[in-house]
Amino acid sequence: MTEGPLDFGDPADLERLRRDFRAWLAGHPLPARRPDEPVPAFLHRWHRILHSGGWVGLDVPREYGGRGLTPLHQVAVSDELGARGAPGVPRIGYLAHALLEFGDEEQRRRLLPRMLSGDDVWCQGFSEPGAGSDLAGMSTRAERRQDGGYLVNGQKLWTSYAQYSDLCLLLARTGRTASAHTSISAFAVPLDRPGVTVRPLRAASGDAEFCELFLDDVRVEESERVGAEGDGWPLAMTTVSYERNALDTGHLSKYGLLVERLRRTAYDRRGNLPDGLLTRIGQCVVDYQVLVAHARRRTAQRLAGQAAGPDSSVDKLLMTRAEQRLYETALSVFPEELHAEGGEVFGDYLYSRAASVYGGTSQIQRNIIAKRLLGLPADDRA
Repeated sequence: MTEGPLDFGDPADLERLRRDFRAWLAGHPLPARRPDEPVPAFLHRWHRILHSGGWVGLDVPREYGGRGLTPLHQVAVSDELGARGAPGVPRIGYLAHALLEFGDEEQRRRLLPRMLSGDDVWCQGFSEPGAGSDLAGMSTRAERRQDGGYLVNGQKLWTSYAQYSDLCLLLARTGRTASAHTSISAFAVPLDRPGVTVRPLRAASGDAEFCELFLDDVRVEESERVGAEGDGWPLAMTTVSYERNALDTGHLSKYGLLVERLRRTAYDRRGNLPDGLLTRIGQCVVDYQVLVAHARRRTAQRLAGQAAGPDSSVDKLLMTRAEQRLYETALSVFPEELHAEGGEVFGDYLYSRAASVYGGTSQIQRNIIAKRLLGLPADDRA
């Protein structure tokens, strides 16, 4: 059921690319994680190895460090990695697309090649303590300096792996009189800039993936603004739309491996599993097939030149439901994973609990679907 590559209606050259990538992987196996090596450092080593073979940024134009291929080629590489249980292509595509769409030519030529190569590691400074999924409610400000540029003050929260990053795609309010959505601008801020403080937060899993980011009189130059003043909101929507959509087939392939394990276990232990658990396994199989179908549809849209939009909120809700149900079910079928040293299923289960929050809460996704896709009227009740 889940064996072999996912079928996305491949162009003629895609199977050749898959064969080339498999041959490259045979000569460049996943390196072992070093003792006491933080996960981000290990993933960054893998990023550099993938880039050395030309497997990062396949759908980015050549003049900016990519290979000028289609999104489907990058999807195929992610699929191959996921099917092997290997870490995926670094999750920088949504930031790269924001720079491609909103950055000027100098920024694209300066920033994108270093992002793709891993010479510069990026994080995303969107959420705030008082404005998580409600980005329009942010309070971080970038005030104009008399000598040019900006002075930034504020705080960001849930900034993933900022402690390992060089640059942050930061949103800040640059206007006082415009509406909440039109007074936000975006900046590429170096994190070694005076006034920037990064404070890691330890999660229930024991990882310190998320960070607080404090900005106290941080000087930012005009050339570090991405897009025009007021472009921050459409840039943010572009970023989160790519982040939420169903094209991360590395994750889908990883889900597929676990779904197949559950399906085989259900067959091998038939008659010894409660009916309720068998039903949940069946639901996991259906969830996976639905996600694959959405990935096919998204791929066709991207190949047709259609940018990610509000319908990516549907993908996010489906992915959240599938991921949380899959790992809940896996722990019920394989309870020994709860106590296994470094048990991957248990670690993934803990991480899946955040799926209904990161990238915009499930409540926010439902509001987007209701307003922007279904055209339902807002509820004006107090």
